[in-house]
Amino acid sequence: MNFVEELNWRGMIHDIMPGTEEQLKKEMTSAYVGIDPTADSLHIGHLVGVMMLKHFQACGHKPFVLVGGATGMIGDPSGKSAERNLLSEEDLRHNQECLKQQLALFLDFDSALDNSAELVNNYDWMKEFSFLEFIRDIGKHITVNYMMSKDSVKKRLGAESREGMSFTEFTYQLVQGFDFLHLYRHNNCKLQMGGSDQWGNITTGTELIRRKERGEAFAMTCPLITKADGGKFGKTESGNVWLDPEKTSPYQFFQFWMNTSDADAEKYIKIFTMLNQNEIEALVKEQNEAAHLRPLQKRLAEEVTVMVHGRDAFDAAVEASQILFGKGTTETLKKIDERTLLSVFEGVPQYKVAKSDIEAGINVVDLLAEKASVFPSKGELRRTIKGGGLSINKGKITDAETTVEASALLNDRYILVQKGKKNYFLIIAE
Repeated sequence: MNFVEELNWRGMIHDIMPGTEEQLKKEMTSAYVGIDPTADSLHIGHLVGVMMLKHFQACGHKPFVLVGGATGMIGDPSGKSAERNLLSEEDLRHNQECLKQQLALFLDFDSALDNSAELVNNYDWMKEFSFLEFIRDIGKHITVNYMMSKDSVKKRLGAESREGMSFTEFTYQLVQGFDFLHLYRHNNCKLQMGGSDQWGNITTGTELIRRKERGEAFAMTCPLITKADGGKFGKTESGNVWLDPEKTSPYQFFQFWMNTSDADAEKYIKIFTMLNQNEIEALVKEQNEAAHLRPLQKRLAEEVTVMVHGRDAFDAAVEASQILFGKGTTETLKKIDERTLLSVFEGVPQYKVAKSDIEAGINVVDLLAEKASVFPSKGELRRTIKGGGLSINKGKITDAETTVEASALLNDRYILVQKGKKNYFLIIAE
């Protein structure tokens, strides 16, 4: 496949340096994307760059992931209005190992082929580099005028910023430029890719390679992903959507993709999946003919969730989501784990009752109208039961004399109460 053509139809190219496509057609080429190791998990904002590398490897080229251990200690000013906290080496090394495990979901690090992926950390070549060596060997090749012309610097020094910019951050583009030079020298890496806000930093590297090595290097960026409504991609009310299942459960991850708008789903399915053009065009056609069936969102959520969390986690997320829409059963409910259960019913009213009451056996009317105030009165509860409007753990309650026992506890702790079709309540036994 032609890498540039592949990314073009997917809408994944923002800027590309002249000659890049010709270089990629000429020979197997090495390229890298930098990832900031300030957390021990990737979030979905990282996935655009990772997917670029995945396509790059699929097209027969060699991907490098550069974990910015050194640059992570400085902080990239691009797109930021304030300086970030700096991390210790111990934290950075821990984060690096966690990130590599996640990156292996997308890239082949173990292949015997020449284009197997590699992970490098710029701390390894920056830690012994003295300040005097750096300003002598690197600093003198890039003028202050050149550095000041970059948008990331202009914004931080302009009226938009109250705090200005530290010298540490000002040097960031030189350090990133040196990364490119180092990989060019030692790994024959000729292309750097990243988000469009990285163009200035990337081209500093190509300029440094030209001046220091009289070599030719290339740059390519992808657009910064936005939502159709103008909101920030990858953010929810609870923060970032992480790949780590302990930070964002597979159910929440699945729901993020399911809840995308039609316009966003059509854009995201090109960027975040490996589906080919014909498959995506067929799905778009389906969506246009029957938008209410949401074929784009369903396939997008499936592809990305399976890629990150595996088929079993995807199946469990689908089953869990069906519970909310009336298709789930008592058996389905009993199968889902505690974290998924709490994710599905996040925000529903919760009532705490003594576990001993349930273990001893308690009348359903006493439980829901006395011990937990799900119903304001026993009379209303009895009328609801008579009208067929009460379910416990997805099982219809038809008799007001029903006894609720310990066997009803989900994960040995919870009881799900449903009043009518859409009103849920969670009893927590303590």
